[in-house]
Amino acid sequence: MKVLIAGASGMIGSAVGLYLESQGYEVVRLVRRAAVAGEVSWDPDNGTIDVGALEGFDGVVHLASMRWPARWTSVAKKQIYANRIRTNSLLSQTLAGCKRKPQALICASGMGIYPASGDQVLTEDSPVGTNFLAHLQCDGEAATTPASAAGIRVVNLRIPGVLGGAGLKRNMGRIGSGQQWTSWVGRDELASIVEYMLVTDTLVGPVNPVSPNPVRNAEFAATLSHALGRKPGLPVPALLLRLMLGEMAEALILASRRIVPTKLLAAGYPFRFPELEDALRHELGVSA
Repeated sequence: MKVLIAGASGMIGSAVGLYLESQGYEVVRLVRRAAVAGEVSWDPDNGTIDVGALEGFDGVVHLASMRWPARWTSVAKKQIYANRIRTNSLLSQTLAGCKRKPQALICASGMGIYPASGDQVLTEDSPVGTNFLAHLQCDGEAATTPASAAGIRVVNLRIPGVLGGAGLKRNMGRIGSGQQWTSWVGRDELASIVEYMLVTDTLVGPVNPVSPNPVRNAEFAATLSHALGRKPGLPVPALLLRLMLGEMAEALILASRRIVPTKLLAAGYPFRFPELEDALRHELGVSA
């Protein structure tokens, strides 16, 4: 199976590429420079892509995104929004025009599409929010319509907080009250989920690639400290976060979203690391 990956150099995309290769897939990477063997070039800022090189893929995984600034100024919001719509539109429209179209397009979205919902359980059928983050994700998902209209199976991957990278080793304390629900997934688990989506025809539309066991933030902080073998870090006051990060703090860090993977469970996906401590230890490379 031949798969194209956009965003293959990022924290998630690099793990997905390595995992797919380990499973016997032929992986080609979409890059923003002159392509070499095993690559296809594109420049979404200028609306260009190597159209001919997109022919004949079995699946496409789109995880590309600009690095988000810490504060969402009006200028930053416009840049984030434009980047999301440009990349999604360019890729989906080009794939729709291919003579040999891929069977599936797996396209990154995000958990911020859901509003802060306290203790309410959120599934793929739950209402979406109305803030900037929700509009960004909704419009980003809508930008993949040309691909689905052309008969490509499109999966909108509503990604939560991903466990992985150097930041995981920071010994953080609880944030704010610590009572907000935290939905999460391990980086290697997410790579496995992406592979499952490529070969599972029943998965289509929005999918929550999250652990079936969300936890409250205070439990997350305590479990991470235990996995690291350290004392819990100092609590982070909500007011301090709001002063430092503004709107992003409220929308992403302090918001309570208790998300469950209804579609994945119904499709029979076998979670490798459904429990938080096991997932953390795997990603950190430490034994129990």
